[in-house]
Amino acid sequence: MSTTQKRPPESLLVSFGFTELESQLYVQLMRHAPATGYKLAQLVGKAPANTYQALAAMERKGAILATETEPKAFRPVAPTELFAGLRQNFNTAAQQAESALKAMHAPFEEDRLYRLKSVSQATVRARAIIENARQIVLFDLFPEPLAMLHDALVAATERGLTVAGLVYQKPTQARYTQVLAASADFAAKRWPGLQMSLIADAREVLLVLMAQDGEQLLQGLWSDSPYLACLHHSGLSAEIRLSAHSGRSRDRLEHLSLLTARPQGLKRLIKRKPASE
Repeated sequence: MSTTQKRPPESLLVSFGFTELESQLYVQLMRHAPATGYKLAQLVGKAPANTYQALAAMERKGAILATETEPKAFRPVAPTELFAGLRQNFNTAAQQAESALKAMHAPFEEDRLYRLKSVSQATVRARAIIENARQIVLFDLFPEPLAMLHDALVAATERGLTVAGLVYQKPTQARYTQVLAASADFAAKRWPGLQMSLIADAREVLLVLMAQDGEQLLQGLWSDSPYLACLHHSGLSAEIRLSAHSGRSRDRLEHLSLLTARPQGLKRLIKRKPASE
């Protein structure tokens, strides 16, 4: 059960930028509207001055409406309307902040290994890896992660990328290449969670293991090391080709080979000078 679900009704709006008092006033108006500020102060047990200050803030946030006549009477905006406005304001603010921060962000290579901490972080990273790929994406995906990333894989294919990988149920008619893993039956019975592996351009690699319910992250690693990405690309491309059902399929997947594809990560790795130079 989420934190929001556990809260009493009087504090539900606290998670959305309202103070505790503002949240209490909204709930009281849902029960007793229309009501004057003096009556509301009595209902919540607060000083009238503090109550009127909170009501003014709620008007600015679009949570309540006030009459033009004195004494003012207040009524709540319907929850559907309130949350529609909150979503719109959040999306606008998020887009502005994202644009400003993107202008400041200069991607750089660190050649390091990082640990991820949540399923949400892992799935967002997975989608970003696919969206930022420029040449080839290889994957090893159990059914649930495959469903989550399907649209991103299709979009990558439509951009002209080579997209191929191992799946663990009967391959579907998708724009990208799906190969049933040779170990599909074994993995379904014995693997300790849901596997999600991605390698993009032999430049970055994501290795994720989620609990069977998809809610908990058991392992999550991401690296922008071309060396690690090239190793995983080579291994996964070989496994994809070996899992293909026929010689014809294997020939069709020959272009997945690291040396045949020559993705960005391999080129960067080849160009590197020894540390001693």
